[in-house]
Amino acid sequence: MYKDIIFKYIEEEAKRQKEGIELIASENYVSENVLRAMGSILTNKYSEGYPDKRYYGGNEYIDEIEKECISRAKELFGAQHVNVQPYSGSPANLAVHLAFLNPGDRTMGMDLSAGGHLTHGFKVSISGKYFNSVSYGVDENGYINYDEVRKIALSHRPKLIWSGFSAYSRIIDWKEFRKIADEVGAILVADIAHVAGLIVAGEYPSPVGIADVVTTTTHKTLRGPRGAMIMCNGIYGEVIDKAVFPGLQGGPHNHTTAGIAVALEEAKGKEFKEYSKQIVLNSKALSQSLIDKGFTVVSGGTDNHLFLVDTIKSVNKSGKEVSDILESVNITLNKNSIPHDERKPWDPSGVRIGTPAITTRGMEEKDMEKIAQYIDRALKNTSESNIKLIKGEVKEFAKDFPIPGIDKL
Repeated sequence: MYKDIIFKYIEEEAKRQKEGIELIASENYVSENVLRAMGSILTNKYSEGYPDKRYYGGNEYIDEIEKECISRAKELFGAQHVNVQPYSGSPANLAVHLAFLNPGDRTMGMDLSAGGHLTHGFKVSISGKYFNSVSYGVDENGYINYDEVRKIALSHRPKLIWSGFSAYSRIIDWKEFRKIADEVGAILVADIAHVAGLIVAGEYPSPVGIADVVTTTTHKTLRGPRGAMIMCNGIYGEVIDKAVFPGLQGGPHNHTTAGIAVALEEAKGKEFKEYSKQIVLNSKALSQSLIDKGFTVVSGGTDNHLFLVDTIKSVNKSGKEVSDILESVNITLNKNSIPHDERKPWDPSGVRIGTPAITTRGMEEKDMEKIAQYIDRALKNTSESNIKLIKGEVKEFAKDFPIPGIDKL
């Protein structure tokens, strides 16, 4: 029987996921129903345009799927207008820049090393190359200083201000950002890619109705497929839609739209709310367990699903070294810059740790102590025998926590 080697690699990846501990804050495991939608025949259909306004025929049912997805997002987030077509978070953020700025206009966002994202104006990104970007950071304790943000905004008068993050472990004051944006006449954007699931579950404050525009990916804590949405006040709906299509994209990925719709429905349930609460409990527990073992956590803890560890101060190893060592024992996380980092992004001074994926597998606070022990033991004794021993323990530990749908691949 014919079998492409690609399917062998898929099986190997399934095995890797089952036998490991996933601590990458931007990763999660989708449900069997999301997998079913993603693997459906919807991928066969081209649907350039918007519902009831397509450039291709045969979109009767695709239109209904997209309209249902939009309706579910509006209900769940309380948004006035939603575009569910962006291919991912970076294109969604670029679409916002395109909607409101001309090349060379000023954009302002959190510095990458402070916890921001490439697409918030970092110089190697198109958001920093095509637009005149300026950034704000965090104070010596790892917190946003809103007086400093205001000072930078008043000095540079940006047309667009980004709030939100990729690696910030504390609560953002959306209302304070609103005040700052109003003071300089800027459009306020909130990027909630990391905390969207926590927001709908009531575990993190929502910027919807405060910010002019809200962008989010649909994976991470929302536990959907790799896609994105842009939510905004009704007055900006048309300009956002035109920026996505025809501004940046052609036809949407209909199988992804369906998967997003399924995930949004799942996020309405009691189980999802309990899951989101557990994410934060696990994050706090894992952070504290590492602190108790002598690790230095940026800002001293976390209020959400992630936190940063200063690996230089903790174990005198770079983030890359730590990431490589832990991967050798089947624990995956990502190297990450930390505030005021003097090292380069590809070999930074820290790592980012998150709990969405392990919480989906059913892990709780007591399991965080065990994970912290694995991390501590592996980093403080990197002998071949110790690494082999811990890897075996991790594989055995992970067996008790199933991954949705993985055994059906």
